[in-house]
Amino acid sequence: MRYLSVAEIAKKWDVSERSVRNYCAQGRVNGAFLTGKTWNIPENAEKPERTNKRKDKPTTLLDILKEQKASKCSGGIYHKTQIELTYNSNHMEGSRLTHDQTRYIFETNTIGVEKEVLNVDDVIETANHFRCIDMIIDHAKAALTEKFIKELHLVLKNGTSDSRKDWFAVGEYKKLPNEVGGRDTALPEEVADKMKALLTEYNAKEKKTFEDILDFHVKFERIHPFQDGNGRVGRLI
Repeated sequence: MRYLSVAEIAKKWDVSERSVRNYCAQGRVNGAFLTGKTWNIPENAEKPERTNKRKDKPTTLLDILKEQKASKCSGGIYHKTQIELTYNSNHMEGSRLTHDQTRYIFETNTIGVEKEVLNVDDVIETANHFRCIDMIIDHAKAALTEKFIKELHLVLKNGTSDSRKDWFAVGEYKKLPNEVGGRDTALPEEVADKMKALLTEYNAKEKKTFEDILDFHVKFERIHPFQDGNGRVGRLI
């Protein structure tokens, strides 16, 4: 099978390159897949028909994510979200896995390296993060709760070296004081009350704005409810 670039397909179909990328990201081009950030499109791929929000097609981003997650669609927005969000979030926390290694783990559930030493926790947390994103998609319309936030932390840190430490409470609020960026955070005995207050305030807002989401994230990170993994859990919720 010969594959063409976005530019070549755009010329062949007489559409913009942006339209071709959108078709691919939406999973509407059979056989198209990403290599890094480059789309590879079968030369015999047919141009998708224009649709006017047909009832049998997903109409929101969440609908598309759920559909592609269920169908295990390769190369769509679900595929890209899993790889980009996982790589960037873990990278912020010091993970040494490359973008290609992250993609390989997601696509094959294996990790192949030669003459390189990998941190086991980096690999485990990457695989766990993929599961966390699935949880977010599945529960996107439910009210945010302490129980769900703790479940995210449990899944993220499960099987890591931290999970084998007696003082590290996986899936539970921290037992020891911690800080972030030199800033003191909530004491362990304060966390439960502060989290309840934060969630009550947030869930009381009938329609969440972008500013509401930013405000929640800042307050969550200042509480820093878990011993570790606060940044990744905060970016997920």
